[in-house]
Amino acid sequence: MCLVHARKLGIMGGTFDPIHYGHLLIAQSAAEEFGLDQVLFVPTGKSPHKSENCVTEANIRCDMVRIAIKDNPRFDISVLEAENSEINYTYVTLQKFHQIYRDAEFYFIMGEDSLDDFPKWKNPLEICRQATILVAVRNGSGEGIRRKIKEAEKAYAQNMYMLHAPNFTVSSKEIRARIRMGKSVRYMLPEEVEAYIRQNFLYIEQD
Repeated sequence: MCLVHARKLGIMGGTFDPIHYGHLLIAQSAAEEFGLDQVLFVPTGKSPHKSENCVTEANIRCDMVRIAIKDNPRFDISVLEAENSEINYTYVTLQKFHQIYRDAEFYFIMGEDSLDDFPKWKNPLEICRQATILVAVRNGSGEGIRRKIKEAEKAYAQNMYMLHAPNFTVSSKEIRARIRMGKSVRYMLPEEVEAYIRQNFLYIEQD
């Protein structure tokens, strides 16, 4: 799928181990609320924030993303980070995307929890310079998150926006744990992704 002429391009990074309905709901909400032409899922390869030993192989995680998004024409995947053997930093990834998609306006989607850690990221000022930050907030989030966003805007001299998505509290970690314990993960992730997990005997071992 060619995105060269996309005017507004959302970037949604993550481990996606596995991808679930929460990820998809946030991406769809971003596309609708901010009029994004495309949302690009970017599975991490080697992340500075997680131990490589506890993450499923990148090609497997990419397969699950492809399965999950295949029926949505506004979603696509980039393996830019997944195929990089070095540590991936968001600001470098965004620099590369600017070279690839020269006509695009970028919107970087992060979770509410990520905003708390954002000052610890590598070169957050450059991230804000290269993309508009969308912070996915939970229903019921109030003045606390608004204050955090205002403080971040002041620190980085860039606008940030709240992204409103339906509540979905299930995490990838919880899904892995339920599979390991033999419990159902129905309604937590797409059925075809679950089938892929079962067929490949994923998440059977202890995290």
